[in-house]
Amino acid sequence: MTPELTALALAGLLQAATFLPFSVLANMELGANYTTSPRDKPPDAPLSTLTGRLQRTMNNTWEALILFTLAVVVVTLGGQSSGVTAACGWIFLAARLLYIPAYAFGWRPWRSVIWMVGFTATVAMILAALI
Repeated sequence: MTPELTALALAGLLQAATFLPFSVLANMELGANYTTSPRDKPPDAPLSTLTGRLQRTMNNTWEALILFTLAVVVVTLGGQSSGVTAACGWIFLAARLLYIPAYAFGWRPWRSVIWMVGFTATVAMILAALI
């Protein structure tokens, strides 16, 4: 397996791990009657600050994984794996790992800086595959 595919697999596991604390807290706060419903209406009470941040972290990671997956596919199927693309994959993964506590605990401006590092690594991976 290429380093980029390994980073993608680990990013997938990280996303699953991000879902767990959010889902537990959301179930505790909103109750099973709401969380198991079709959610046609908004909940009676909003999520706590921490749970809301975990939800936004999880959603942001889904979005980041779309572009990162595209980058890994381009690198892998194009046979363009290199030290640069591998480093970009690991940088992305490290940034996403740091992004969770940065968002959950409101690290300003570091959350945005960490996000930009991961995004830049992903774009750099795509550009490296094109060169």
